[in-house]
Amino acid sequence: MRSLKTLVVLAAPVLMLAGCGSADDASTEASADTVEMPADSALAPVTDAPVADPTATATDTAAPEATTTETADAAANVAAAAAAAAEESPAPAE
Repeated sequence: MRSLKTLVVLAAPVLMLAGCGSADDASTEASADTVEMPADSALAPVTDAPVADPTATATDTAAPEATTTETADAAANVAAAAAAAAEESPAPAE
């Protein structure tokens, strides 16, 4: 009984794949009739000018530059917080 179930389970995908097959020949070369657009028109330069997007949220103001000391202090604070979090978390169960 088990071997019959196994045979049915294995035969079902084979039959499904056989039913989905097609006889189209994939080895045909591309010709001018099968190409959607000529390459010359596809590679033509773009002449449209860019336009401004009024809904864009980016601003032109730059953020103030942080000093080296401020950056180092921020990195040290992040490292200390990570070390504290590592000490607080329980060890993974084996």
